[in-house]
Amino acid sequence: WMLKVYFCFFFPLQVLLLACAEDLECVPGFQQKVFYIEKPFEFREDRLVLNLKFDDCQGNNKLNFEVSNPDFRVELDGNLVALKNVSEVGRALFVHARSEHAEDMAEIFILEANEKRGALKEILKLEGNLGIPRQKRAILATPILIPENQRPPFPRLVGKVIRSEGTEGVKFRLSGKGVDQEPRGIFRINEMSGEVSVTRTLDREAIANYELEVEVVDMNGKTLDGPVRLDVSVIDQNDNRPMFKEGPYVGHVMEGSATGTTVMRMAAFDADDAGTDNALLRYNILRQTPTKPSPNMFYIDPEKGDIVTVVSPALLDRETMESPKYELVIEAKDMGGMDVGLTGTATATILIDDKNDHAPEFTKKEFQATVKEGVTGVIVNLTVGDRDDPATGAWRAVYSIINGNPGQSFEIHTNPQTNEGMLSVVKPLDYEISAFHTLLIKVENEDPLIPDITYGPSSTATVQITVEDVNEGPVFHPNPMAVTKQENIPVGSVVLTVNATDPDTLQHQTIRYSVYKDPAGWLEINPTNGTVGTTAVLDRESPFVHNNVYTALFLAIDSGNPPATGTGTLHITLEDVNDNVPSLYPTLAKVCDDAKDLRVVVLGASDKDLHPNTDPFKFELSKQSGPEKLWRINRLNNTHAQVILLQNLKKANYNIPISVTDSGKPPLTNTTELRLQVCTCKKSKMDCSAAGALHVSLSLILLSLLSLFCKSFA
Repeated sequence: WMLKVYFCFFFPLQVLLLACAEDLECVPGFQQKVFYIEKPFEFREDRLVLNLKFDDCQGNNKLNFEVSNPDFRVELDGNLVALKNVSEVGRALFVHARSEHAEDMAEIFILEANEKRGALKEILKLEGNLGIPRQKRAILATPILIPENQRPPFPRLVGKVIRSEGTEGVKFRLSGKGVDQEPRGIFRINEMSGEVSVTRTLDREAIANYELEVEVVDMNGKTLDGPVRLDVSVIDQNDNRPMFKEGPYVGHVMEGSATGTTVMRMAAFDADDAGTDNALLRYNILRQTPTKPSPNMFYIDPEKGDIVTVVSPALLDRETMESPKYELVIEAKDMGGMDVGLTGTATATILIDDKNDHAPEFTKKEFQATVKEGVTGVIVNLTVGDRDDPATGAWRAVYSIINGNPGQSFEIHTNPQTNEGMLSVVKPLDYEISAFHTLLIKVENEDPLIPDITYGPSSTATVQITVEDVNEGPVFHPNPMAVTKQENIPVGSVVLTVNATDPDTLQHQTIRYSVYKDPAGWLEINPTNGTVGTTAVLDRESPFVHNNVYTALFLAIDSGNPPATGTGTLHITLEDVNDNVPSLYPTLAKVCDDAKDLRVVVLGASDKDLHPNTDPFKFELSKQSGPEKLWRINRLNNTHAQVILLQNLKKANYNIPISVTDSGKPPLTNTTELRLQVCTCKKSKMDCSAAGALHVSLSLILLSLLSLFCKSFA
């Protein structure tokens, strides 16, 4: 193969600069610092790549070279050769030369074949970016390349600024970040010679490039030339280990997955220069735990970090594995995975996820259960086995009764802790109807089975249930019982005859009756035939009656050993009878003796009976005798009337008899005395303390007696 080298002397501008430099004093370092070569198919062992010229201007004592890629070396004559056949070296090589009196760095950029066209233009662009001057200047400040992590002693000479017009009577001045700006004092320049020195170890990961300015001033500080930009680039050293920053790393893969299934991606970070092999990472699996069924269950793509399965789907069987969790110790190594690379490790946890490839199976084909008639609750637990993951729907069981439950007397539910089927009686069973029941139970999973797996005969089971006979209590028909009666019926009246039967038809037992709860004590029952009669008057207005209904409870007791009891409820709806007189309210009223408004009081009437035995009410005053009438009563509506004085009265107490009659058939009348107090009122204060005797009441009595006496002589 033929290696093409694009030297800087291709550029007329560079020739001019070199020519200028020849007339100046010797500049220590590489005579050419930047090279561009076309990438060959392979760098052949011991084959010359290019020749590097280094001169420390003092004989090159103790000269040695270091190459960034360990597959290359530089001979003492400056020849760069490969130590072995190499096909991949990255985008650039860096050569560091150090002698007893100087050190310098050269860069070799490797161009792809498709980059060859327009190479001159690109090189010019790159040269310009590196700060190489494009026109003749009095100051020549070529870029300075400094490896990071240099060891003492310091200060250390790293470059030199040249003034083509000489240095007599002038001084060099350096400025910028790293000189007189933070971080201060990293670089300094010899004012007389232009030599640039570094004063401490540099860290590329902290600052990769420094942009400085150099100028020439006279002894009074006046600028003569410049400022000219001086670029300082820190050359990366492999001083950072790869780091896994995004943990914990957990991946999932379904059991039975095809070979080559991607599980997860591991990505490490290297703080070194991403454009060099110092940050070129390669991944490797150091250890797998457990090692069964294969010590190499997984493979990691060395460049991408993708972890994939490499075993057959049959080996990726969760149910046959020692553990469904694998831990892989992953190593990331820089320098493209070479032995000299730095490493970092992390643990990747891979979980083999379950799929529903095992149908649940009953532990036996037939289960037995015994239950007493009339009892509800769980009667038997059905057990199943399932090899799938208990934490998933592929294991959780769903039970159903597919035959033998026409009356829906049974239900089955899953115990979430044990996965057992809890068979329950939800409607009480009757021994006399059926002493045996046979159920067919099916079990499935919450998740569907995978296509090539089906539910087999073991996924169904039979449950034989035996019902035990118990002495059941008699049952009232109907229950509750309802009857309507008129209140105030005569004592001893028959209300109804209750009827209770014994469900234990095979035992031929007798039944006797008794009163269980009779809140008002109004009823009795014949213990033999169940006839219910009254022992007191039924009163609809009693506090024991609610919404016109009186409720009593009766017992039916069979002759079993021990006897069983049934309870029956009787609701008696009481029809209303006009047996309550209406009542009047209020019964006291007050009025001022000089009142202008003589409407004394509004009276209301109420009745405990029901309509039509209540309102409309009729309000009347007892007949007033004497020379003049003192008051009257006006009906306001069906339930209220108003008492009105016909004139102001003297201060006294007056009793006014008022009769109220309801609308029942026959109607009932009640006469109530309204007590009227006529009081003295001054300054909004009512004084009733000096009211006289029952003025009207006595007058009425005397007038009534006089009237009777006169009638007796008529």
